[in-house]
Amino acid sequence: MKRCSQRGVAPPPGPQGEGPAARAGDPPAGSPRPRGRRSSWLFKTLILHLLIIYVSVPFLVRLFPALLAKFVFLNIMAFPFVDFGKPELLLNHTVNFYLTTEPEVTIGVWHVLPASRGIEAQGKDHSWYEETLADDNPVIIYLHGNGGNRASGHRVSLMKVMSGAGFHILALDYRGYGDSSGYPSETGLTTDAMCLYDWVKARSGNSTVLFWGHSLGSGVATNLARKLLEEKGIQVDLIVLEAAYTNIREAAAHIPITRIYRQFPGFEYLILDSLALGDMFFRNDENVKVLTSPLLILHSEDDPILPVHLGRKLFEIALHSYENKDKVKFVAFPEKLGLAHENICLDPELPAIVKDFLKNIK
Repeated sequence: MKRCSQRGVAPPPGPQGEGPAARAGDPPAGSPRPRGRRSSWLFKTLILHLLIIYVSVPFLVRLFPALLAKFVFLNIMAFPFVDFGKPELLLNHTVNFYLTTEPEVTIGVWHVLPASRGIEAQGKDHSWYEETLADDNPVIIYLHGNGGNRASGHRVSLMKVMSGAGFHILALDYRGYGDSSGYPSETGLTTDAMCLYDWVKARSGNSTVLFWGHSLGSGVATNLARKLLEEKGIQVDLIVLEAAYTNIREAAAHIPITRIYRQFPGFEYLILDSLALGDMFFRNDENVKVLTSPLLILHSEDDPILPVHLGRKLFEIALHSYENKDKVKFVAFPEKLGLAHENICLDPELPAIVKDFLKNIK
């Protein structure tokens, strides 16, 4: 009779422990991997993935410079979510309207009256608001920075402060921001601001009209002022630059988000030089060399986004270039005030600083 065989079944160990010996500390066969080893494996995998992403980003930026536009404009950060057609929920004596700046591009604008006219504004329509622009109160065209929209908290705070000081404020959302259509670009932002300026000038009579550019908006302000001067021979009445920089390349080298790449081999070539490939320049430093408009530069000494030395450097360039040195002024807000990048409007002295400068240059 043939002997039966059991394939794949190891004979049991004999009394002397024949067969494969189990190592000390090994888990029983078929048991799950120990938690400590699993955690270590997951941690190493996560670090590897992060390293791959870290190394890949600069090369992706160089290959696709349009990616940088997402970081420069940050218009994807659309909050706060508000009903732009009802600015009275955030601001008194304010009206909302829209301008078409190019085919298929419509921008939203808020017009905030001087607080002194708040009572008579009750129940008035948009056409009445338009007529008030010629009332000799100065008019601010407010050009905000990246991210958010015209309803962002610090922007609303500035509008309240300057309205209380007797200014009209026209605050626009560039294309791609807020409820404005289109997609942002440096040329597009300047076109939008130009359209609003033309609209204001057609209604403001002899009222003083000034540009107020904050952060990224400082580049829009000087781009527009230079364009008006070179193409139309128009000198803007006053330019206020808040938390400004020299140019977008130098700004990008100092903002916190690029800190992790500053020691990366090829940082300047892969990231900073790619801004030009994406047609983003915002050359405040070159613009102020040809401007003749009075220029007031405001910067907080504790600005963590755009360091104060960038504002000082821009001031020095302008001071060197302006024939009339009295038309250029730099105001630094002490670090102890804690105004950072967005809150210069909280300094009660701000309206007086602007008004005094405006008075001295007339």
